[in-house]
Amino acid sequence: MRVCLVQLDVSLTQPMAERLEVACAAIRGCAGADLVVLPELWAHGAWTYTDWDAVAEPVDGPTTTALAQAAKDAGVMLHGGSILERDGDRLFNTAVLLGPDGDLRATYRKIHRFGFDAGEAALLTAGDTFLTVTGGPLPMGIATCYDLRFPELFRKLGDAGAGMFVVSASWPARRREHWTLLARARAVENLAYVVAVGASGTQAGVEQAGHSIVVDPWGEVVAEAGAGPGVLDVEIDVERVAQMRAEFPALRDRRL
Repeated sequence: MRVCLVQLDVSLTQPMAERLEVACAAIRGCAGADLVVLPELWAHGAWTYTDWDAVAEPVDGPTTTALAQAAKDAGVMLHGGSILERDGDRLFNTAVLLGPDGDLRATYRKIHRFGFDAGEAALLTAGDTFLTVTGGPLPMGIATCYDLRFPELFRKLGDAGAGMFVVSASWPARRREHWTLLARARAVENLAYVVAVGASGTQAGVEQAGHSIVVDPWGEVVAEAGAGPGVLDVEIDVERVAQMRAEFPALRDRRL
């Protein structure tokens, strides 16, 4: 399974239309991949809270429309990172998954909002439904950024059949060690792949960690990006999940 992790610069120094063009060009450059993944809120801004009400859009708005065309052009399954979704008076941090024909396959509204009663936690509505996507080479569970700190979500995703967790994030550089540690922990405890895509650049004074990473079911790092923008193009052995779960069947010993 070929996966492309597109680590975008989210500094917001370019107009949103130009950022969208950059992202779509990167997607088209991944033609032939089984899955392409973008960071969290790369188009709308993960840290620019004061702008959110003005830039939010519905799921079928211009950002998803452009991503759908890029996915179709490249013939790839696309996890478009997340968009700032407007649904009536409510705002959500919503991941969008698009098929190789550009069709909207699924959405996931981020369950765990960061901010400790401020920022995202105060301004966005929490999602209440987890998402596992089947139909590809390896069933995948979807999570967004702060979700990575909550292992119970990943247990639910694994119980629903996921052999790979796809995490889209805008993770701060000052907590980069946590990013790597948590990605490896979620892989080890669930005997699953973790594909975690971060952002680069600095947004609203928050330097991004970058270091998008792929971790295998034994917790070993398959590939890791640096701090700058770019594409991490990785081959994943989908048989390794079943192999590791057979060789080290810890999941069958669960009591809770």
